[in-house]
Amino acid sequence: MGVPPSIHSLQLSKILRHSSKMTAVTAGFVLRRATAFLQDALSNVDIRRRALSAARRRLPTPADPDTLYALSILSENLDPSSPETYAAASSVAASAASASGGNHSALSALFLAISCALRRRRTDAARSLFDVFSVDPAAARTDIAPELFEELFLPHLFPAVRWYAERRSRILSSMEDGRQADAMTVLSRMSGGQAVELRGLERTYEGVMDENTRVYAEYLKNLLRSEVGIKPPELIFPSITEAEDHIGETEDAENVGDDIGSTNPMWSEGDQSTEFSAGGINNGQCSYSRAPSLYPQRVSPDLFRKQPSNRNTDYRTNIISDHGQAFSYAEISDESSSEPEPEPDMEERGRKKAISQPKNKYHRQKQASVVLSSSIDIQLVDEDKLLPSSMQPPPKDFVCPITSNLFDDPVTLETGQTYERRAIQEWLERGNMSCPITRQKLYSSKLPKTNYVLKRLIASWREENAYSSATPSVRSPSSETTQPILSKRSPSPTSVITQACDGGAVGDLRLAITTLCTSEVLNEAEMAVVQIERLWRRSSVDPEILPSLSKPAVVNGFMEVLFNSIDEQILRTVLFLLSELALRDKLVVEALTRVDSDVDCLVALFKKGLTEAVVLIYLARPSWERLVEMDMVDALLTVMKRKEDDSSETCLKPKTASILLLQQILASDNKIPSEVVDVLISEGVVGSIIRSLSADSEEERIAAIRIIVRCMEVDGNCRQMIVGKAGFETFLENFTTVDDVERFEIVRFLFELVKLDRRTYNERILHSIKDGGKFSTMHALAVYLQTAVQDQSPIIAGLLLQLDVLVEPRKASIYREEAIDALVSCLRNPDLHNSQLLAAETIASLQGRFSSSGESFTRASLLKRAGLKKGSRTLLGSDQIDYIHDNSEDNSEEEKSADEWERKMAYALVSHEFGLLFEALAEGLKSEQREYFSACLVSASWLTYMLSILPDTGLRGAARVCLLKHFISVLKSAKDTDDKALAMLAINSVMHDPEGMHDLTSHIKDIIKILRELKKSYILANEMLKHLCHGKESCMLEMWNHQLLAQVDCSFHGEVLSITYFRGRIISGHSDGTIKVWSCGDKPLHQIQETREHTKAVTSLAVLQSGKKLFSGSVDKSVRVWSLHDGQINCMEYHDTKDQIHNLNVASNMACFIPQGAGVKVLSWNGGSKILNPNKNVKCLSLVQGKLYCGCTDNSIQEIDLATGTAGTIQIGSKKLLAKANPIHTLQVQDGLLYSASTPLDGAAIKIWNTSNYSQMGSLPSSLEVRCMAISTELIYLGSKIGAVEIWSKDKLTKVGTLQTGGNCRIRCMTIISDELLVIGTTDGKILAWGLS
Repeated sequence: MGVPPSIHSLQLSKILRHSSKMTAVTAGFVLRRATAFLQDALSNVDIRRRALSAARRRLPTPADPDTLYALSILSENLDPSSPETYAAASSVAASAASASGGNHSALSALFLAISCALRRRRTDAARSLFDVFSVDPAAARTDIAPELFEELFLPHLFPAVRWYAERRSRILSSMEDGRQADAMTVLSRMSGGQAVELRGLERTYEGVMDENTRVYAEYLKNLLRSEVGIKPPELIFPSITEAEDHIGETEDAENVGDDIGSTNPMWSEGDQSTEFSAGGINNGQCSYSRAPSLYPQRVSPDLFRKQPSNRNTDYRTNIISDHGQAFSYAEISDESSSEPEPEPDMEERGRKKAISQPKNKYHRQKQASVVLSSSIDIQLVDEDKLLPSSMQPPPKDFVCPITSNLFDDPVTLETGQTYERRAIQEWLERGNMSCPITRQKLYSSKLPKTNYVLKRLIASWREENAYSSATPSVRSPSSETTQPILSKRSPSPTSVITQACDGGAVGDLRLAITTLCTSEVLNEAEMAVVQIERLWRRSSVDPEILPSLSKPAVVNGFMEVLFNSIDEQILRTVLFLLSELALRDKLVVEALTRVDSDVDCLVALFKKGLTEAVVLIYLARPSWERLVEMDMVDALLTVMKRKEDDSSETCLKPKTASILLLQQILASDNKIPSEVVDVLISEGVVGSIIRSLSADSEEERIAAIRIIVRCMEVDGNCRQMIVGKAGFETFLENFTTVDDVERFEIVRFLFELVKLDRRTYNERILHSIKDGGKFSTMHALAVYLQTAVQDQSPIIAGLLLQLDVLVEPRKASIYREEAIDALVSCLRNPDLHNSQLLAAETIASLQGRFSSSGESFTRASLLKRAGLKKGSRTLLGSDQIDYIHDNSEDNSEEEKSADEWERKMAYALVSHEFGLLFEALAEGLKSEQREYFSACLVSASWLTYMLSILPDTGLRGAARVCLLKHFISVLKSAKDTDDKALAMLAINSVMHDPEGMHDLTSHIKDIIKILRELKKSYILANEMLKHLCHGKESCMLEMWNHQLLAQVDCSFHGEVLSITYFRGRIISGHSDGTIKVWSCGDKPLHQIQETREHTKAVTSLAVLQSGKKLFSGSVDKSVRVWSLHDGQINCMEYHDTKDQIHNLNVASNMACFIPQGAGVKVLSWNGGSKILNPNKNVKCLSLVQGKLYCGCTDNSIQEIDLATGTAGTIQIGSKKLLAKANPIHTLQVQDGLLYSASTPLDGAAIKIWNTSNYSQMGSLPSSLEVRCMAISTELIYLGSKIGAVEIWSKDKLTKVGTLQTGGNCRIRCMTIISDELLVIGTTDGKILAWGLS
């Protein structure tokens, strides 16, 4: 249920406040909330487990194995730094979701959401998450995603919550007797009929919440598809027949007002008056009908007060509401405006309101028209006071914010603000009980003692600066008398506040300022604003007017009008005046930002549709943290998508201010920019920002460029769209006329733009840049490069060099010389580390290969050339790994274009001053700065590799002299395997030259040792080993050196009959039925688990090709299926085979094993079985890709096709009755070859057969009686009956070593793990592990 049944008043008020703050949702808002929930679930295993467990409990049938496997994987910690972990988890979740077929459940939808989130497909993930709410709304809102329900669904469903709370309270009202009672007391006093009625109500409420949650989830999914004009769904309520008391609109407003209306005196979001049909429930059944949907509104607080029905009312239109709803604006008497005392439990909220909100000083009354006139009879302050003083201005803390004069008798209020005693006394005498600056309520009207510390400081400052504070002279009153205009009273001519406002050049302005600052009538203040605006425009910004309007008291007066007025034109006028003043006087900005509620008011106005407010927000210069806290992104994007309104008269266009603020948010260094960029792209705002590239304002153009560059940095996939919409002509033509700041932003934009994943597209853009503009772009860049600061030089040089290479690179070019000289200069300047790093990264990126997101593929392409194997550990991202293992044809036009560009660019770089760049990169390879060293290594390795492809012009020798020793050092000492591979690739380019091989002679032994480690991950390492060890037998033997890593004695459990590797663990089976689980890592054979599910010997262990399940076969005539969870195996299934099991082989739908008698038994997992090869006594089996290979006691070998049942003979057995038995003891199939082992009667214990034509390919002349065999990528291991293990080269079929177990035992089983670890089991109960050292 959305809200628990026992909703007391405080909980309901919190929900009301939540609903009151809810604005109309947008696609970006929904996407951010859904993405935030999924990110929390991925990073927090407890949240993820809670959601998965809740969804699993709702499954109608037991979970299938794929679902259980997915649950086990996703319930573990996911390492965000491991792309492989994320990719594996995503694949498992997607497989489990698809495995459900047509049975769409909350769990399958949740799996799909998690899978999409792991793949960063945020929109698809959000839609799948909302599918959870559609499929099972009850579980989604209570257990699976309650946080998301509260944020997105509950504000929309609030009328249903209120409907339920009202009806429940009416059921219980007859027994509560006005007394507070707990739930148990209420239940004990409830009659049977009331209990039945309450249960029926709760069932109906569950149905209402389920149905509306499901409908709203579908609406949110449609909203994410960016459908135009989509509206929120109407709420579905039960149609009740039983009559109930009608709840009037006035009473409803009273109840809601205390909570919603308290948010702000004027700017609060209320609900539309919504009536619910009354009635009852027939036998627990109800039908659904539509009710008005609830929309947030900005309403006057008067709406929430009781209004006498016999009063005359004056209506005004709510100018901010999206629906144009009109609200009453009535005269309020002192009695009617009094508000009830706050409840004790709401005391804390009242204190917060007093701090965060200004006091509403305007009493709304019916007023006659107010006409401001310059003929008012008022004494004027001497105009000399207006002129700025030539002496040193006093410190800000010495000046009263009301009078703007030095303190004479300073008093400090309880709010911490200090004022002149006469001024604050007059303020209090006018009935104000709040601080003029902070607007906090004052609890006492009695003023404190004089602040003598401050008074002495001021006196000391007066003496030092000879400052005179003589009271300004006062003119005599005018002889003409006029009728006072103010409805209450005119301020005294000697009023301190009046004197503070006497700064205008004309009496009209002084009077308007006085009215604005002192009047307690809103109409008068609004008319004063109109008069001030008229005088401001007429004066053409008279320098004498600005100081008068910039005083804090006047700014506060303007803000009071903003807080209280509901007249759209008045609000726009105030925003216009404050924007003009803030642009010209920083003191106005200080006054605005002194109180947070002032900025909050501007933000509220902006979000409600008053777009001019964004200009003032920008001028207030809030920090990016404050902008994010105020959640302004959606409102800013709305302004940018809207067509520019030419009627706006503010100093800045709202769109300009919005772009400037958005750029400030994106410049922050946290995760917020990536979320904002996603919304920018998904809502199509980038196109509007691109149009600002040709704006008149330089500041707007720079901000637009920075936003677009930031978009490309965060989500490089938007480059293609930007290329299609951006025109280069405008800013290329202005390139020579703009200042250096904008010029560099243009260069950075163009440099980022030419990082598309299509080389041909990049070259087209470069041609457009080169030929665009009225002047030569290359010449302009070369001139700019000569004067640019060094931190900017690498990017300018990189763009200039790319434009130059478009022309024939073998011809001399002054532009090329300038660009490469700039890059070398940056590399050689250790004082500017950022410049060094940027230069090295720029050189590496010039190779010209990029991902779809604009990431350089230079490092990945080099590792691809080194032959990085699948599954090898690497620090590369998923895009780069996919690029390395992409086996598509390389003969495409794109690849040819990329290769041609790479050759031209490499030639241009290496031929500059006969390899001068090599010397600079060699210095970088000595750096201790990891990023800089890595960038130099990539650049140096790439250029060295390219030298082996380019024609030799003597540059290979220069590169060898400068770089070879550094490559050898990296190969020996680097901790990162990828760094070693880059050095290996460079050394390989050198060692094919006689001079290079000569330089490597003294390091060959160390190089061979490291290459033996690298050959596990890189194909090139094996090729280099063969080249270096060619004709050297001792070198070959040393290559395959093995070291005993661990040995354990399990003789207590009998012989070790079977051993295998399963998901990071070594599993062993013993003759007493025990199965043990061992560690497999740096310290192998550490026991983790021991289990004994079988009653007799475990003869076989087999793993499915997918690696998901482990099977164990035993002579107890059973097969057990195991899964691995938290490092331990758990038995999932049991199969009775009716026969003893020897040599078990498994596939996804069947198992094959050797029974007690003749033939091979094939067991289907659904229960069926059959006997194959019944005329043979089979000794060993091997099942590969649907083909079953049988080795028999008569030395024959058969191949059986399990699909067709056809059989073929690979080796014919012995037919002599008196011949010595020579059985086939073991078979192994790998890479299309069959390896069979028997006794060495004919001098070859091992024979090798071609499985396609059954021809013999070779043999191993071992003299051992082989009992088991294991084959790695390059070696063959033979286990004998005398405890020895022979090692043979797979390529040359020569013996390279022997391992001894140290006893006269028979080796029963063995397995090879990742070509690195050999594990064997013996008949005397020992398990030994050797590592390839």
